[in-house]
Amino acid sequence: MLGDPVEHSRSPAIHTAALAAVGIPGSYTARRVDAAGVRRACDEMRRGELDGANVTMPHKRVAAAAADRLSPEASRAGSVNTLVPDDGRVIGHTTDVDGVRIAWGWAGLPEDSPVLVLGAGGAAAAAMVALEGHEVLVSGRRPGAGPAVAAALGVACREVPWGEVVDGAVVVNATPLGMAGESLPAGLVAAAAGVFDMAYGPAATPAVVEGRRLGLPVADGASMLVAQAARSFELWTGVRAPLPVMLDAVR
Repeated sequence: MLGDPVEHSRSPAIHTAALAAVGIPGSYTARRVDAAGVRRACDEMRRGELDGANVTMPHKRVAAAAADRLSPEASRAGSVNTLVPDDGRVIGHTTDVDGVRIAWGWAGLPEDSPVLVLGAGGAAAAAMVALEGHEVLVSGRRPGAGPAVAAALGVACREVPWGEVVDGAVVVNATPLGMAGESLPAGLVAAAAGVFDMAYGPAATPAVVEGRRLGLPVADGASMLVAQAARSFELWTGVRAPLPVMLDAVR
């Protein structure tokens, strides 16, 4: 796992448990790195010293630039969360797109509601690609940033000012808000048809807590983490991911 911060990450526990469950020897560790550290890890993969890596905030776009080739979805999103060595090259994938779709289904989130995507980074890009069958509304703290991401992806969207409430939308938090206990702007969750919070920390985020209290369908960062981790595991190993073991590890 490459990112900053990484101290909170549950990925080492998830992948260590998965490797043990399928009998593959190996280890998975978290590295706190800057952009140069991502590029160094790619060099390690090219030399056969590293068998793969996940990438988390804020380096998903750095990883896309550092890889030798991108999968079609990673190329479209301009975001990479999984690096896979392949005969001296590094292939960049975004399993976040699959992770959003899978976790959405697990949570029973509505398929016909508009979605309000908060953020304009790599996680937001993956969410926009995964959810483009919905009416997509985007909201970022920097005006214009979200629509620029959507335009680059070819996803139709409408911009909503940061903090504006949208009745009946599923709120998709693709920002770090909540990782350290921060709340989303007031009123967003109360007016929502559901919550998908991609952020996670040691405890449930305030958005997840509020959504569950209100009886809304909720996908939390832990379910998203397992869903995308399962796809990453299969890319690295060629073995079907042991989902029950991975879910137990993250919980």
